[in-house]
Amino acid sequence: METRADDDEAPTDPAARKHTHHDYTEQDFEGHRAHTVFVGVHVPARRHSHRKHKHHHRNGEKEADRPVTPPAQRVQFILGEDIDDATLESHPLFSEMEELVKEGDELEWKETARWIKFEEDVEEGGNRWSKPHVATLSLHSLFELRSLILNGSVILDIEASSLEQVADSVLDNMVADGSLGYDSREKVKDALLRRHRHQHEKRNHNMSRLPLIRSLADIGKNHSSSKNFQEGGSRRSSARSCRGSTSSPHTALLEATDTRGSYLAVPGQPSVKNVDEGGTTTGHSYKGDFTRFLGIPNAGSAHDEGMVKSPSSISMHRNHSTGDLAMNGDINHKSNTNFMRKIPPGAEASNILVGEVDFLEKTLSAFVRLKTGTIMGDLTEVPVPTRFMFVLLGPPNSNSSFHEIGRAMATLMSDEIFHEVAYRAKKRDHLLAGIDEFLDAVTVLPPGEWDPAIRIEPPAAIPSQDPRKRPNDSNPKEEPDEEEEEQRQREESGLARSGRLFGGLMNDLKRKKPWYWSDFKDALALQCIASWIFLYFACLSPIITFGGLLGEATGKNMAAMESLVSGFVCGMGYGFFSGQPLTVLGSTGPVLVFETIVFEFCKQVGWNYMSFRFCIGTWITIILVILVAIDASAFVCYITRFTEENFATLIAFIFIYKAVENVISIGKKYPLKTRPDEVLNYECYCLPSNYSNVPEPFNWTSVDKETCQLYNGTLAGGGCDTKVYVPDVYLMSIILFLGTFTISVILKDFKNSLFFPSKVRQIISDFSVIIAILSMSFLDYKVGVKTPKLEVPSEFKPTLPTRNWVITPFSGNPFWSALVAILPALLGTILIFMDQQITAVIVNRKENKLKKGCGYHLDLFVLAILIQICSVMGLPWFVAATVLSINHVNSLKVESECAAPGEKPQFLGVREQRVTHILIFLTIGCSVVLTPVLSHIPMPVLFGVFLYMGAASLKGLQFFDRILIMFMPQKYQPDHMFLRQVPIRRVHIFTAIQLTCLVCLWVIKSFSMTSILFPLMLVVMIGIRKALDCFFTRRELKILDDVMPEITKRNQDELRELGDAEVGWHAKILGFCRQN
Repeated sequence: METRADDDEAPTDPAARKHTHHDYTEQDFEGHRAHTVFVGVHVPARRHSHRKHKHHHRNGEKEADRPVTPPAQRVQFILGEDIDDATLESHPLFSEMEELVKEGDELEWKETARWIKFEEDVEEGGNRWSKPHVATLSLHSLFELRSLILNGSVILDIEASSLEQVADSVLDNMVADGSLGYDSREKVKDALLRRHRHQHEKRNHNMSRLPLIRSLADIGKNHSSSKNFQEGGSRRSSARSCRGSTSSPHTALLEATDTRGSYLAVPGQPSVKNVDEGGTTTGHSYKGDFTRFLGIPNAGSAHDEGMVKSPSSISMHRNHSTGDLAMNGDINHKSNTNFMRKIPPGAEASNILVGEVDFLEKTLSAFVRLKTGTIMGDLTEVPVPTRFMFVLLGPPNSNSSFHEIGRAMATLMSDEIFHEVAYRAKKRDHLLAGIDEFLDAVTVLPPGEWDPAIRIEPPAAIPSQDPRKRPNDSNPKEEPDEEEEEQRQREESGLARSGRLFGGLMNDLKRKKPWYWSDFKDALALQCIASWIFLYFACLSPIITFGGLLGEATGKNMAAMESLVSGFVCGMGYGFFSGQPLTVLGSTGPVLVFETIVFEFCKQVGWNYMSFRFCIGTWITIILVILVAIDASAFVCYITRFTEENFATLIAFIFIYKAVENVISIGKKYPLKTRPDEVLNYECYCLPSNYSNVPEPFNWTSVDKETCQLYNGTLAGGGCDTKVYVPDVYLMSIILFLGTFTISVILKDFKNSLFFPSKVRQIISDFSVIIAILSMSFLDYKVGVKTPKLEVPSEFKPTLPTRNWVITPFSGNPFWSALVAILPALLGTILIFMDQQITAVIVNRKENKLKKGCGYHLDLFVLAILIQICSVMGLPWFVAATVLSINHVNSLKVESECAAPGEKPQFLGVREQRVTHILIFLTIGCSVVLTPVLSHIPMPVLFGVFLYMGAASLKGLQFFDRILIMFMPQKYQPDHMFLRQVPIRRVHIFTAIQLTCLVCLWVIKSFSMTSILFPLMLVVMIGIRKALDCFFTRRELKILDDVMPEITKRNQDELRELGDAEVGWHAKILGFCRQN
């Protein structure tokens, strides 16, 4: 075996370099892990000092100083070399560590830890796996591991089909290198071929001497016959040279027998790719002193009689990780198929074997990479082909913890960067470069400030390791211009002027056409059913409530029935033809105020309200079509987070406020009797008045209060104003209201709980609101208290008998009234445009990760057509409803399935489809038929749904988070990114300005005389946001808000020189604004 004369000695920690011996106590050994420094993966900010140590030859001669390439650059070169070579393609790795332990009278390999992304350990006291956690390693073990890779055997691209062949190749290299005596070769091999016991397997002492896996030749035989056959045959393995000619493992299957029984052997000997400085000599044995290691107690002897060997030595050759499991060489090995679903597709295995034997005097180590992955029987707990092996054997009672070194190796193999290096390495130096880069990237935790016994929970989001693959260059490329990047994003979203009539509409059609069919296929998911039923109840109650208020405001020209029909017509049309079907249409407060003002005007001048409204709707349609033609939706880019979150927060607060207000109104209608000892006087009777018009004779004393007022009678008596107390209704309503809200919140977050499988948790989370509605409605039914119920029209006919479903333009109104309608139409256009587009901006925000593009122009065009249809049919106008749309998006969010143990689900996007929107409003149109069922749903339950929707829509709003931060002490404030990059004082100033605007919007919306100006105030808010450019830097606004488009491009150099006389008077004014 060749050795490199110029190999550098691995840098070890100072304690390991000392040749003096210390007297360690048993407590020192037991607490070895507890007194070390622990490290974790971290993107390096600078190089560590361990690379500055001087290196020496193995013969002790000092080598000349020479420039050293940083490990990160070497790793970058390794990863970039032969990038198109398919044979070097990396796979996900499953790492398993096994230790040689003595169980009874025999030695066996016992699984002690495993890794997919995070570490799982076998609990020492309990027969179970630990929770997945971030691996914490001792720095000493990393340096020792580097020494083992530097001086031990490294064999790359070996061709082997069984563990026995791998063992023969490794041992032949060690014997040839002189690191292993020939007389110990068979003993080491026997130790390597011991049986493997995994955590999921139950140990059967009666069957302990039977092979864990039976071979193909044993199929159809019982255990006794197999055992007799084993006793009759014997075979001793002999040492083989690894340098002979190789034969393909696919040539033939030969029957062979040995002490392990009969099996099918794959002929051929492994071909070893030898590693040296140029990548051509075989792996080197370690020739240094390994007397400084901490031993594992109770290590057994390798001379046990009747040793049970592992069937891993007779496994079949495999190239794929997730194919036929039946192709395994042995059929009786019980693989952990339940855990197999956690393994990523195409994964390969990395096996770490560490142990102590009494026949060795010095430590042996070998790092092996197979040319192709091979399933090796029971070596791995899951049927995944093994690609890497790391073997570490040494004498007992050493001064190093093999367990910690094995953990360090497994953690390295699970590291994204070293994992790539291990697949692409062509020689030993490449592996050393990967370890050095890993050491450069670690973060040290001081032993006195952290308890190593604490297991670090896996992070919610794993940071990207791309900066480690591409370290900072000395000549960084010029960063792309921010203005150009923002312009490109606006063009992709359809918010850039096309320069031609209806150009934006045409672009939206081209953008959405390829996705139209998928909008229906993508709805084939149980989540869509849950979203449909939830949003149905969420939309139905506001429509009924809005219809009742509209009936009072318009003299019953439009009421609940018209609202249901409008929901059906607008919902179906918008669902089939809109550009963004995630936006849910609904009735809004400003529209109700607008209808009230128009009705009062017509009542004063004596015009027909429905005909005048028809003219207004026609003008609104014309103006909206003109806005679509000139790409007016491009101005939506001026609606930044400042405006949209103010609007969304306001609507959410209104939902919460109205929900509570409606429950309190039940208490006014059904008051509680707070003083049970109070004597109530209910004496009240009816007397005729001069205006009474009743047939003679008429018994006035027998009528109730309502009938008396109906016949224009006069109420008399001292108890006419006494409240009629109804027991339990108000209290039951509060229970239903809070119960619905609480169940919805708890079950919505149930997907993050620890109970039940993930699929069950996800289903419960998706149907949380539906479960809350059904459970509270059932409770109300069983208790029997007469709480207010949902009232749905039972007949399909106009509320006002004197009107038809088609409105004539001029029904008694003068012809010039159509021209007068232009003025209210302009106000209505602003109202509809702002409501629609702000909601569309919230739905299309980049945080939702939508993939099918936006459709602002198409949405506005479809809405214009729907407004015209509603005007002709005398139906209420529906526009985008902010809170309903936000909850629609939230109900369709998709998260990644947690494959690896400990991995947190990641938000992938939203299930973009049209079916839920169509089904919601199709069911609303059929609500007249469902009246017998819907009449059993208590109104307090629906008010609880309103409260939930309002609270849920606040989640994720940065504005609301900043409001809460204003009331938190600084040490308890969450670690938001904007708090890291912007001074807290500037954050509070920005929040205070935004909060002031929110209060102004609330005041304007609260009074009927000013509420019609609400859309105009949204435009004013855009101007206020533009004025903030004078008070906040561009960087601060980019973090706290979005950067608004510039009319002219500003140079960054000019921004830094604001206030200088050479910039001119315009720059001076901007500088003055910034200073103030």
